Amino acid sequence: MHIIWTILIGLVAGAIAKMILPGKNPGGFIMTVLLGIAGSVAATYLGHFIGWYHAGESAGFIGAVVGAILLLGIYHLATKNS
Repeated sequence: MHIIWTILIGLVAGAIAKMILPGKNPGGFIMTVLLGIAGSVAATYLGHFIGWYHAGESAGFIGAVVGAILLLGIYHLATKNS
């Protein structure tokens, strides 16, 4: 159930990250949602590594949004046409 909750938070976090960090996104909405899920998962495991979250806890909503924004920003930089 833990991973399902992380994915659901990631879906919403990806949508909010897209609103906060607008711009042309080559992957569209699907890629943004996938980056949101990855941001939520990354924030969860980073929080476990640092000690912010205990075993069985997922990243909070704000942590998931921040993770999604960071991954979306990196994705924008990586796919930017020069």
